[in-house]
Amino acid sequence: MSANLRRFGSLIALVALVAGACAAGSTPLPTIGPSVAPTAPAASAAASSTPSTTPKPPTATVTLALDWTPNTNHTGFYVAQQSGWYADEAIDLKFIPYASANPETLVGAGQANCGISTEEGATFAIAAGEKEQSVMAILQHTASEIAVLASGPITRPRDMDGKVYAGFGSPQEGPLLTAVIKADGGKGVFTTVTLDTAAYEALYAGKADMAITFSAWEAIEAKERGIALRTFAFPDYGLPDEYAVVLVCNDGWLAANGDVARRFLAATVRGFELAATDPATASTELIAANPGVFDANPQLPVDSANYLAAQKLYLDPTGGVGPETLATWNAYSGWLYDQGVLAGPDGKPLTSRPDFSTYFTNAYLP
Repeated sequence: MSANLRRFGSLIALVALVAGACAAGSTPLPTIGPSVAPTAPAASAAASSTPSTTPKPPTATVTLALDWTPNTNHTGFYVAQQSGWYADEAIDLKFIPYASANPETLVGAGQANCGISTEEGATFAIAAGEKEQSVMAILQHTASEIAVLASGPITRPRDMDGKVYAGFGSPQEGPLLTAVIKADGGKGVFTTVTLDTAAYEALYAGKADMAITFSAWEAIEAKERGIALRTFAFPDYGLPDEYAVVLVCNDGWLAANGDVARRFLAATVRGFELAATDPATASTELIAANPGVFDANPQLPVDSANYLAAQKLYLDPTGGVGPETLATWNAYSGWLYDQGVLAGPDGKPLTSRPDFSTYFTNAYLP
């Protein structure tokens, strides 16, 4: 879950139904039915009522690069796998555990078909030349916030002037904190130390004054540990909303495997729909699929699943799972461009605003 902040503080589609494939412009699979003799009207009527059958496609392997150890951002994938929904769609999903290479790099290089990312992580990667697109919004809204100790001297953002921020080394962190502090009447001047995931412990121990936490994981974990935090949500201070977690897939793989992508997304969306409506079952299946991972705190994935469902973070304004809009991409990724933090393949800051409609697609969603 901290990889959201690694790319926030960091940087991974599908209609299995034949009707969905037709709607997307793909070629439908052949329908097999009984032949009908033209001279036998009664037989013809009986034959026409016989259900047609569609041959099941051969099983296709899909590789998915994780952005961190398994957590509730990944719930829908594990639910779909545990429930047999990938098997129903003739998909064999293989997880690539998080290591040193981020998912965006693996996907862009074709070493993974798809991967878990964030809107900002995908924006940085695509701007830098990675050949990938976001095909699904997993979390529809911002889920990160600035956290300080509730017992400390910071009661509002402008109090962060002159304090120490424990960060993750991502270029947008400074502009984000500066914007929030200035929106509260401060100067936006503070010291940054890059600690990656050790940032949380530095904050809890009072060795740093603020950090960016993920509201559905670190904030819940801190509460369970008896650590009281005071938080400041970015949208409350004028920052645009974003897709906190997205699924990115390799451009070449999508072009060559459109039907596979649609089948993969059909099962995946089904998994996250269950996570949105039945967090108890979803967390049970997440835990069952990852024995030993949550032994240190078995209540955390349960509480996180409940939080995500209660906050409707999986759902767009229409109650759907997965769709993305150009308005959101233009707002948040456009803000990143305006801050001058986006770089092109040459490593130099972009000098023209990207066409963010090319950074995502809804074409593979059910």
